[in-house]
Amino acid sequence: MDDRGGSFVAVRRISQGLDRGNTCHSTSAEFVTGSTAWLGRGLSCVCAQRRESDARPSFDLTPAQEECLQRLQSRIDIPYDSSIPEHQDALRALWNAAFPEEELRGLISEQWKDMGWQGKDPSTDFRGGGFISLENLLFFARNFPKSFQDLLRKQEGDRSVWEYPFAVAGVNITFMLIQMLDLEAVKPRTLVGATFLKFLADNESAFDLLYCITFKMMDQLWLSMRASYMDFNTVMKSTRRQLEKELLLEDIMRLEDIPSYKLLTR
Repeated sequence: MDDRGGSFVAVRRISQGLDRGNTCHSTSAEFVTGSTAWLGRGLSCVCAQRRESDARPSFDLTPAQEECLQRLQSRIDIPYDSSIPEHQDALRALWNAAFPEEELRGLISEQWKDMGWQGKDPSTDFRGGGFISLENLLFFARNFPKSFQDLLRKQEGDRSVWEYPFAVAGVNITFMLIQMLDLEAVKPRTLVGATFLKFLADNESAFDLLYCITFKMMDQLWLSMRASYMDFNTVMKSTRRQLEKELLLEDIMRLEDIPSYKLLTR
């Protein structure tokens, strides 16, 4: 329970694992949930302009960066809607990627708790991150299945008795990245946000890839800090600081160059 009266679910670890396009180049503890919140690189094409009425600078974008940002913002604006067949199919695809040997009995099922959702209906948790948070999880499962399964089943490291819930943590990571990168603004107002848009102009899947890197980074910090569920907020803050630091390192030409990318395995 946080100081705003929100609720969250901690997952007790019983065993080491569960028992059972355009100018963009396409390559595609504060838990935010349905109830409340638990919630260096050169910039030759980006110029900072400080307004007299605004203490923070804004950054001009190239046409390619502006178009890519608008496309990403369109994704961010889509809420998860359980009545839309495409959203239903994506949720089923996530289950099949997570538990390929177990048949899903329904989109509303107690089985979802095994993935780290708060209840039997994941749609209530997606309200904090929208449809893009489901897309992020699905991208992770499809592109880095080994890391996805390791985190889902808590297979690496000396784990806490009370672990963070995998899926709800994923929604929170989506939410944190949107805030950190200032993606709902017309123009980025932070250096890290402007830097990210250079990556996005080169790779339309940059946000999804950064999500995967961040999830793995968060888990590594969780282990190094020997954290338990009450420490989730602290771990997320540390994750954000580390991610900002790595994004601004010199000689980083693409997301695959940042140090924590090496944590991911396919």
